[in-house]
Amino acid sequence: MKIPRAAVSASRTVLFSVALVACEKHEPIDEAKAAGKTTADFPQITADIFKPMDGGVDLSPEEIMGRNTWNLWSAGNQRFWNRAAQDSYGLIDLLKMLDNRKYPRGERFKILGLNNEPGFRAPSKPDEFGLCLDQQVEPEPKGIDENIYGKPSGVLGFRLFPNPEFDEKARKKWDGKRFYEDRTYYNDNKLVRPYRVGVACGACHIAPNPSNPPADPENPLWENLASAIGNQYINEGKVFACNVEKGGFFYEMLAAQPRGTSDTSRIATDHINNPNAINAIFLLAERERIATPEKMAGGTLALPGEGEEMRVPHILKDGADSVGVLGAAIRVYVNIGMFSEYWLARHDRLLGLKSQKPFEIPYARQHSVFWRSTQERVGQVAAFFRKLKPLHLADAPGGQAYITTDRTVMARGREVFAENCAACHSSKQPPPGIDPRSREGKAWLRAAVMAPDFLENNFLSNDKRYPLTKIETNSARAFASNAKAGHIWDNFSSQTYKELSPVGEMEFFDPFNETQPIKFKPKEKNVGPGYYRVPSLVSVWSSAPFLHNNALGKFTGDPSLAGRMEAFNDAVEKLFWPERRKGPDSIWRTNQRCYLHIRREYVPWALRFRCDGDGYLNIGPIPAGTPINLIANLEPSSWDLLTLVPRIKADLDKVRVQRLDDEAAKKVFANLVPDLIKANKCPDFIEDKGHYFGTNLTDTDKGALIEFLKTF
Repeated sequence: MKIPRAAVSASRTVLFSVALVACEKHEPIDEAKAAGKTTADFPQITADIFKPMDGGVDLSPEEIMGRNTWNLWSAGNQRFWNRAAQDSYGLIDLLKMLDNRKYPRGERFKILGLNNEPGFRAPSKPDEFGLCLDQQVEPEPKGIDENIYGKPSGVLGFRLFPNPEFDEKARKKWDGKRFYEDRTYYNDNKLVRPYRVGVACGACHIAPNPSNPPADPENPLWENLASAIGNQYINEGKVFACNVEKGGFFYEMLAAQPRGTSDTSRIATDHINNPNAINAIFLLAERERIATPEKMAGGTLALPGEGEEMRVPHILKDGADSVGVLGAAIRVYVNIGMFSEYWLARHDRLLGLKSQKPFEIPYARQHSVFWRSTQERVGQVAAFFRKLKPLHLADAPGGQAYITTDRTVMARGREVFAENCAACHSSKQPPPGIDPRSREGKAWLRAAVMAPDFLENNFLSNDKRYPLTKIETNSARAFASNAKAGHIWDNFSSQTYKELSPVGEMEFFDPFNETQPIKFKPKEKNVGPGYYRVPSLVSVWSSAPFLHNNALGKFTGDPSLAGRMEAFNDAVEKLFWPERRKGPDSIWRTNQRCYLHIRREYVPWALRFRCDGDGYLNIGPIPAGTPINLIANLEPSSWDLLTLVPRIKADLDKVRVQRLDDEAAKKVFANLVPDLIKANKCPDFIEDKGHYFGTNLTDTDKGALIEFLKTF
């Protein structure tokens, strides 16, 4: 059968055209741009909405707008959190988290660590959608346009927006009772919710004011709250994954996470479980003054005010977002869902099964109205931060009673601090050219610390990075890889950061063989990471537990002065007397047998035949007592793990099929451990180790130093 030449030619033309269309670059834009909006459609709030907060501090118009942005602006991320609820099949669901049937308002601070907004109460009945959201009894301060900022949810930092997809068809399908009770209903990834939930930065940073704590944490007044103290009470797992169920590995991982921490590299994932204490923000201007110059390149230079070499403070624990305050601030908004249309196209949102691509700043500026609107705001946010001063224990009601009145003890505390701490924990340093650890440098520091104004405008950190080999704290955050060249936050880290010298080989405690340490060196060659910047000691009395992961000291859950001091005393004693630490007992472990459940849609093609009939790749049972980070720090797309998964599944299936007891199950699992450690991105399991500076002091000197720390 002959085909006419004209038909062949036409077919080729069609195929070529289809190929061209298929190769056409997809250029996502955000919802605001798609709707034809501009930055003029998102005016800032000039009214002093939160006047009683932050100790009633007087703010300029610019600073007022900055605080309003910090506490209210979601930058369009309500679209991201709505999509997350659907893509996670109900695992993440902020709307359900806000429902009083899940977590009652009267226990919200205790369970979630979130702050109830004044002027609300628990609902007396469900609303028109069958939801039990907080009921507003007092009008919110005037000046908030709900079309831009959503309406209040009753929980600070979370705002409600009408869902544009909730049409008549969705309304007919919606059932508020089933949304709460029926797993098959709320796990439906096509379910359209009546509201989207937007998240402002204040969701994780607003907390009880240490200088004026609420009499009842569940019912604070505005004057009992601080905007940027860092919420050391938040329970991130229950807040952002409220539907996670016992029996799953993810439940065990979130249950072990310390209160007051946030794993900002869970999305986009770096395949390292590294929850970190949420920063308190003080003395930003002083932090900027002492910042060291770093080199910038590439898309980073598209940030406002960037230069090829500029002074940058190190905001994140590892100093990764080293591009200046404005760049660091706007990255936070991207990280919590701004311009998710583009952000989610640069990485795999759940398991990280494909290589990351950089979030390009020039692209965002061109294609996102929310980016440009946020860019207009971050300067005012920084201005607000510069106004925030330390909170002193002596100024809190009853605080003076916790501080010694013995002048000799206090004077000795100053001397000990000068000799052992000030070289790192002071922004007042010897003149250039004088090593603070030299004899001349120590003499200079001693004179500075003994001066009456030493603590005045002192950031109590030199803001420099130091290698893990010197600090010795848990390595997880320092090995975070998202800001490396070519990764998601490439444009938000300096060239200096990307070219840091690699740290040397380290030895970690092996929980499976305590006589033989794990020898570990990052797989990346000729480049960091592996550093921590020096944390500030400003208001350290109010911020225990300590270390970058809140692992040192007990969590009291009590924001009263007595509760904070109980936490401080426990943490500071363990800091200087390391024999009182938990050590190997601080390793996060599974509390019961559990399974790693991965939906078929997110399993690599090469492994989908391993999925069970329920549509999941079920790996387990993982024995009780397994170090959580042995599993959580595995990179699923790595060749080591892809070749190991079939063996893991086969061995653990034996445990299930043969109904082996815990001891027998552990023996089977032990055969997998060497390969799991080899494939692990960070096999550093002890959480409360490190920072042994000052531990060799006499008990008398330690006591004097602690008294001085209370005055910070």
